[in-house]
Amino acid sequence: MKNKKVILQDWGLTDYKTAWERQEKLFAETVALKTEIRNRAQLVSAGDEPVEEILTPNYLVFCQHPHVYTLGKSGKAEHLLLDEEGLKEKNAVYYPINRGGDITYHGPGQIVSYPILDLDNFFTDIHLYLRTLEEAVILTLADYGLTAGRYPGYTGVWFDADNDKARKICAMGVRCSRWVTMHGLAMNVNTNLDYFKNIVPCGIDDKAVTSMQQELGHEVDLNAVQKILTGHISVLFGMEVI
Repeated sequence: MKNKKVILQDWGLTDYKTAWERQEKLFAETVALKTEIRNRAQLVSAGDEPVEEILTPNYLVFCQHPHVYTLGKSGKAEHLLLDEEGLKEKNAVYYPINRGGDITYHGPGQIVSYPILDLDNFFTDIHLYLRTLEEAVILTLADYGLTAGRYPGYTGVWFDADNDKARKICAMGVRCSRWVTMHGLAMNVNTNLDYFKNIVPCGIDDKAVTSMQQELGHEVDLNAVQKILTGHISVLFGMEVI
């Protein structure tokens, strides 16, 4: 039996390291539960009495972070263009972390979403998982009259990906173990884009970064965007958000 219920949590403005530790806790608990479920299933198949069915939980977390640069497992440290003194001047911190992808920036005015899902409850296809998250962002932007899409060969959501005006509005990087996910996406809403000048975003040195505010010419209600994005994610995954 699949559990389509997803617990929605908003952690507000949260220190990156604190959020990472909270993610890791939920992730580890879900992976441990999956191991317990597998062991119980083996006992049942060995002829023991049937046991009560246990379902794995799912979480959809939203938050914002103070200024922080994070480097994925496939990234290069030299893509951070600041030394320790430069980080202090920008009131920013830096963490190498255990997601995929290269370097990116998180900060106020940006929607960060961490889906901690057991993909056995939905579909076991990490490529489809990423494309579905991208589609939720694309549909959210369309609700604001913005036409976005994908850039062949790259993860994330872009504007004008087919010409020399290509610019990225949403970065993605995930970790998946035993079909349990963590990390996720970062969508620029009212983000201070100057902070991206201090890195080679996602390892791409010839493409721009943008935000909803820059594209629309005015500040956007971040909570409203988050609500719309939640709706699209829930529909595309067939979730029951609680």
